[in-house]
Amino acid sequence: MNRKIINSQKTNYGFTLIEMLVVVAIMATLMALIAPRFIERAEEAKVTATVAQLQQISTALDMYKLDNSTYPTIDQGLQALVEKPFGSPEPKNWKHYLNEVPLDAWKNEIYYVYPGEHGVYDLYSLGADGQQGGEGSNADIGNWTQN
Repeated sequence: MNRKIINSQKTNYGFTLIEMLVVVAIMATLMALIAPRFIERAEEAKVTATVAQLQQISTALDMYKLDNSTYPTIDQGLQALVEKPFGSPEPKNWKHYLNEVPLDAWKNEIYYVYPGEHGVYDLYSLGADGQQGGEGSNADIGNWTQN
């Protein structure tokens, strides 16, 4: 009995190195075009979140004033919205206004000045860079810059 050995051609279904390099190059080009837009959107979202936090604190400050006839002093600070402050003026009708003093979206402190330069009080974040001034997401965000 003679068995014939059938010699079949091997079929290679893998990718060649050149095909892989082309795919990687296309992906890198797409990332170079798309990634900056995602980063820009993320920074815009942080600015929006910080504006919302400033509005939340502003509402709490206004409620504090309605209850106590004055805003917290600079010495009492925003912590007066979390814990009853000591010192003068003593809040006669203090209530719990916030669970905690929030940080801005970049995890930096939110500043409070009373009396303010731009309004009755100033409430602001120093932006992404944490320093005064700047442009874009590094710009200061204050309750006076919002409509």
